[in-house]
Amino acid sequence: MTDVLTRPAGRREFELGKNRKESHPWEIRVVKHPDRSESSHFRAAKKTAKKILAELEAEQADEAELPYGPGPWEMHHGGSLWVKAQGGWRMYRARVGIEWSAQFCADPVKVDRLRREAAELIDAFPLTLPALDDLGYKRARDLLDTPITDADGVEAWTDCLFNSCVPLSNPDHSGVLPKAAGEHHYPWPIKSADYFRYDDFQLWVTLPDGTNAGVAPVGRRGSGDGHVRIVHARHGTPAGDALAEAQRRRMMAVVPPESPIALAAFEQQIPRGAKTASGPARARRRGSPDGARRGTPT
Repeated sequence: MTDVLTRPAGRREFELGKNRKESHPWEIRVVKHPDRSESSHFRAAKKTAKKILAELEAEQADEAELPYGPGPWEMHHGGSLWVKAQGGWRMYRARVGIEWSAQFCADPVKVDRLRREAAELIDAFPLTLPALDDLGYKRARDLLDTPITDADGVEAWTDCLFNSCVPLSNPDHSGVLPKAAGEHHYPWPIKSADYFRYDDFQLWVTLPDGTNAGVAPVGRRGSGDGHVRIVHARHGTPAGDALAEAQRRRMMAVVPPESPIALAAFEQQIPRGAKTASGPARARRRGSPDGARRGTPT
């Protein structure tokens, strides 16, 4: 198939479930998630983010100006650096975002660096803090000015507007293939392409073995080259093994244009029933927005 070319709050009790283990020395206990409270920091941040997004929707008819497309949104703890520019609200991504669960392993010294970096960026946009005051988010100055030295400071930063409010649709937030590729489950270098790829290129495809892969063209649009490069595949699958081998050899894992994988990736660009993905592209059509397109046998 593949040619290598190259706080939680309250009680911390867990309801026990079955153990999961194999012949290798690992074991996982499946437990119910402890009750997770929504902090006052997060409630205030979400309320403010929704006001910002409402302003953006009112001011801009073009959905492309929204950070990651139209709502409804879920707020992702992904490093949301909201600023007010001359042209309106903008959101930049922090060097790293702190997922809610990850706060419990977070070193305050390292989190404080994120605070300082955020403060430096926001200083470059002097309209930001007055605008946040107008929206009722009056804690912004204290968050940016107060050094983070303990777990309380980490919690406050984790749930603040400058970390917790990346507005994503449910599929983009926590989707699982083949339905959708969410940021929680798929590597950012690949998932990020969903936000800038051509609509008629299928980034995620379903492989013949039923698993999913992320793929990319090997040439520019219009080149006529129907080969695709596998850029993400599940470990332990044929595609995953081929990708790992290619990486070890500093090569690429590429499938031919006649492959069902390539045909699925370019389906919106090639004539219906085509046996190869190579050749001139058809007029652009809108592809699948989120999930994986299943490869069909040639």
